[in-house]
Amino acid sequence: MQFSSDNARGATYMVACMVGYVLNDAMIKLASADLGLFQTVFLRGGVISLLIGILAWNRGQLLCRLSKQDWRLLGLRIFGELGGTVCFLMALFNMPLANATAIMQAMPLAVTLAAALFLGEAVGWRRYSAILIGFLGVLVIVRPGTEGFTSYSFWAVGALGFLVLRDLTTRRFSEKLPSVFAVLMTSLAATVMGGVASVAVPWNPVTLQSFLLLIAAAVFLLFGYLFSVMAMRVGEIGFVSPFRYTVLIWAIILGYLVFGDVPDGWMLLGSLIVVGMGSYTFYRERQRRVQEGKPDVPPLAGPSAPSTRP
Repeated sequence: MQFSSDNARGATYMVACMVGYVLNDAMIKLASADLGLFQTVFLRGGVISLLIGILAWNRGQLLCRLSKQDWRLLGLRIFGELGGTVCFLMALFNMPLANATAIMQAMPLAVTLAAALFLGEAVGWRRYSAILIGFLGVLVIVRPGTEGFTSYSFWAVGALGFLVLRDLTTRRFSEKLPSVFAVLMTSLAATVMGGVASVAVPWNPVTLQSFLLLIAAAVFLLFGYLFSVMAMRVGEIGFVSPFRYTVLIWAIILGYLVFGDVPDGWMLLGSLIVVGMGSYTFYRERQRRVQEGKPDVPPLAGPSAPSTRP
């Protein structure tokens, strides 16, 4: 009974995490009507950095000593996060919320492929097949060359590449690098980048409504991060992780209610393909860990630290 209860709680936390992430995206998309891209990154980054800084201070992880290797990896993680943030927000500002979200659901497939190619992790033919089919699902969503195609889809695909770099370097962190510290440094770097870049473009007036939307986005982003940590603390990863795909449900609902976006059949078909193949890779990964006698719930520090939304 305890096992079932843990899985149920972990799944609930993961669903709550996805709600937080998609609400962040919706608030950012609403704010984009009045604010520029780098302006948004700068202002939201300042708010979220303050919130994460308070969390890090409360945990005694505001400052820490790192090895040169961890600093190099942290630098690569920050580079991947910044590139992913810019690319994803560019897509989010200019295409339906559900479509941008659906493309990003290929992340587990892309990370699995990259880990096999660059980290030497074992991936069998079944997961390679799932990855290939999943990427075909992304093409169904993007539909290059068709009437429904938008070039901004490539920004979302570009975000995938940057975020794969982020996640691969995160998996190489030592256990001495706290997750909260890594997220704080990344958030501060995004704030600085947004501030510097926004100097080169016209600064739009920041209305009270826009600023409140950015504050709400930062709160929802932190909400999502906290629940992602809680989700990894209980239950089996093989059971809990597929619930990350509930983000598509919330994205479709919010896209319709807030922005009036109605997903077409091709987007839904592509999403089903990506979700199905992603869930299968989670299942095969769990089977592999069981066969190798590894724990199904790895420690939270270092490589297992969950990633925040762009």
